[in-house]
Amino acid sequence: MNHINFLILIGILAMATIKPIHAQPVVIKITDIDISRKGDIIVMLFTKEGFPKQHLLAKQKQQTHASTESLSFTFDEITYQEFAIKVLHDEDSSGEVSKSWTGIFPSEGLGFSNGATLFFGPPSFKRAKLSLIDINEPIVIPVAYP
Repeated sequence: MNHINFLILIGILAMATIKPIHAQPVVIKITDIDISRKGDIIVMLFTKEGFPKQHLLAKQKQQTHASTESLSFTFDEITYQEFAIKVLHDEDSSGEVSKSWTGIFPSEGLGFSNGATLFFGPPSFKRAKLSLIDINEPIVIPVAYP
C-alpha cells in the first residue's frame, strides 16, 4: 500500500468513528423561581465563548415574565457539541446580573447547567457544560437567590 492510499484509509477510518451531531431541540425546565420578585427569567445558551458573563455572546437567548414557580423553554436546532446554560432572574430589567451592596455578590437569582454553582465567582464553562449527545430529557436548572 502506498503512502497516499494509507492516508486515505486512515481518513476514512477516522470519519467512521466520529458520531455525527444532528440538530435537535433542547428543553430547559427552570425551577424554584421566586414569584414574589419582579422581572423576567432570561435563559441563555452559550458555547465556551463568553460564558457566563458576556450575555451578548450567548448563541441563543429566551426571556419571559417570572409568573410561575417553574417555566420551560425550548431551544430548537441545537448543533453545538458542548454548551452551557445560564439562567438570570432579571428583577431590574437591566439584562445583566445586578450586584448587592458589596459590589461583588449578585443580588438577583441565578442558575447554571450541570448543577454548577457560584463558588468564589461564577462557574467555569468546564463545570457547567453539557454534551448534546448525552441529552435525552429536559435539563432542570433551579434558580438560587442570595
